[in-house]
Amino acid sequence: MAKVIGFGGIFFKAKDPKALNAWYGKHLGLNIEKWGGARFEDDATRHGYIAWSPFSADTKYFEPSTQPFMMNFRVDDLHALLAQLRADGVTVDDRVDESEFGRFGWIMDPEGNRVELWQPPA
Repeated sequence: MAKVIGFGGIFFKAKDPKALNAWYGKHLGLNIEKWGGARFEDDATRHGYIAWSPFSADTKYFEPSTQPFMMNFRVDDLHALLAQLRADGVTVDDRVDESEFGRFGWIMDPEGNRVELWQPPA
């Protein structure tokens, strides 16, 4: 059975992501990367990391959810998990993104939260 293997990150809406990044960098020492967030290596023996990233308050990336955040979970086999979830009646986004950062898919939980599933590159 395909499954979640770790927490991938938290993404949330912010009124001014650049200013918020600067604040977290200055006061909490977060190393803000060019892509607009910070990464935390939680286990060097596993692929992936935990990401923290503010998005613009008007982002469409979390839609169709109206929540101001989106969780990301690392998974071991994205395509198999999405198939399992569809078979279980879970709302699964038809789109799957594949890039040098890995594979990404999205689902909606029963309370309307968008959840990003991420299979890191091998």
